[in-house]
Parts: sequence; structure tokens; C-alpha cells
Amino acid sequence: MVSVTNRIKQIKQPRGGYIKPKDFTVTDLHDGRDLSESENIHSSLVGMAVDYLTRIHMGTQPEVAFRISLRGAKIVNRQRHAEELLKGTTGLDDGSIINACQLCGFDVVVRAGSDLYNPQISILPDTQTISNIRVMVKRGISFIQQYGPITKDGFTFLGGYTDTITSGDGDFLTDDTLWDFKVSKKGPTPQHTLQLLIYYLMGKNSLSPYFKDIENIGFFNPRLNKVYLLSTSEIPIAITSQVQTEVIGYKPK
Repeated sequence: MVSVTNRIKQIKQPRGGYIKPKDFTVTDLHDGRDLSESENIHSSLVGMAVDYLTRIHMGTQPEVAFRISLRGAKIVNRQRHAEELLKGTTGLDDGSIINACQLCGFDVVVRAGSDLYNPQISILPDTQTISNIRVMVKRGISFIQQYGPITKDGFTFLGGYTDTITSGDGDFLTDDTLWDFKVSKKGPTPQHTLQLLIYYLMGKNSLSPYFKDIENIGFFNPRLNKVYLLSTSEIPIAITSQVQTEVIGYKPK
């Protein structure tokens, strides 16, 4: 089984990428807040915590937002512990953010395999990390209020997977845009833009009605507080055709 992210690691892209990051229009959502440069847990945990907590605060049920975490906990027989953590994730107080980070530690079981799960690793975000997560969630809420509403979150691509790519899930859809949250310290990379293009093409080939009106792809980075947006009409047909056949594995039309 190959996920979207693992498939991207196998691909040698053209110089600059199939879609160049500079092709995206960038909007800076200034809010006057500064983040600490210091965080004491892995950036992937921070990113997932921001993503899932933002979903909860925009109305997604906690068990839905953390569904991958709960699946991972069940696989390693830590389901009861995960459910207790979920019950304690009720807001943006310090305890809720700590619980969210610890819940996200179970995601690796589903995304990369139980062999990479280490129960001995203590996930305990410090004051700076907690503060950063809180600010980024608030930025995420503000972003969605401005660019939303969300029509679908945590979506998959039933009917759009292939023998080449068998799994993968996206972040958010709004009326006409497919969005991905990134909390990296720099802007999107060619790997990120390819990931978003794959999601878009798999969505269009899926059975889901939510992708019917999607005309744009975009990133929101709550760490940088920037929006990156591109109309899919600006992507050359030759590029989309090549990615569909050579990267995703659809048969040429």
C-alpha cells in the first residue's frame, strides 16, 4: 500500500516542480502576534494538533477530528487512554492542548506503522509550544471565518485511488477550493504543491460530490499566517495529464 506522501517521495519532478510554488498568489494575514522560535516537540505533532483543534473549534466532533489518532491507539491497545485524553480536550486551555498533542502521538501507527510507535517517548509540550499552538489555532479559526465555510474536512478519495496510490486524506474543502494546512517555517515546496495537485485530481476522479465545484487549490500556513492560492485553470493540461498517468496511475484518456 502506498500513500500520497510516500508516492511523492518516489517521484523525480521537473526542475522547479510540476507546479512551482511561486505560481501561487500569497496573502499575508497580519495579526500582530509573534510566535516563539522554540518548541520542544516534533513539528509534525504541532501541525496535527493545530489542524485537529482548529477543526473542533469550527464545529467538527472531537472523535471525528481525532479519528486517526483513535484508530492508532486502538491498534496498539491504548484505546482507553486515548479516549480519556479526548474527554479532556475541550478548549484551548493548557490541558486541552497537551492532551491533543499526546493524542496526535498515536497517528504514526496509522500513517507509518506500529513499528514506529514508541510508548516510552514522553509528549509534553512546554509553555512556548503550548502558546504557539494556541495562537496558530486562533489563526486557523480566523482564516476559516474569512475564506470558509468548510464544506468537508478530513476527506478521502473513494473511487479515486489506484493500484499506484492506495491511501491518502486531505484537510479542508470550501465551496470552490481544496486547502491544505502546513505549519512549516517556510512556504510551500514542490513536494507540497504536487501533493495538493494529486489531491485535486484524485478528488475529481472520486465518487464524492464535494469536489464537483472545486476550482482552486491552496495552502494556509498558520505559523507564517499566510495564504497561498492558485486557480486550477492556470495549471497546464500537459502537467495534469502527466501527473494523472505517471504519478497517480490513471489510464490515459
